[in-house]
Amino acid sequence: MGIKLIKISTIYFLIGVALGYGMSISHIYALSPVHVHINLLGWTALTLAGIVYYLFPGAGNSKLGKWHFWLHNLGLPIMMGSLAVMIVTKNEALAASTAVGASLVMISVVLFTINIWKNVKPKN
Repeated sequence: MGIKLIKISTIYFLIGVALGYGMSISHIYALSPVHVHINLLGWTALTLAGIVYYLFPGAGNSKLGKWHFWLHNLGLPIMMGSLAVMIVTKNEALAASTAVGASLVMISVVLFTINIWKNVKPKN
C-alpha cells in the first residue's frame, strides 16, 4: 500500500502544481483553495502516509490501510472537483457533493490515525 500511495500522490502533485502554474500565468487565483488542498491532502499527506506504510507494512497491509487508501482517493477528487465547479460557477448547488467528499477524506484520516496507533510498533 505504501508504494501505491506514494505513486498516486505524484498525480495529485502534478495536478496541484499545474493548477498553481495556470493561476500564476492567468493571474486569476480563485481556485487557490483547490490548489492548496490538492497539494496538502493529495501530495503531502499521501506521500507521508505512503512512507509510513512502507516502513510499517503491517499497517499498510491492514484493512484499515486499505480503507484509508480508497476513502481518501474517492473523497479527495469528489471534494476538489465539486469545490472547483462551485467556485468557477459561483453556484452552491454542489455544496453537498463537496461535503460528501470532505467527509470521506475525514473518515479516511480517522482510519489512518487508528491504524497508526494500532499497527505501528517499534521493532524488537
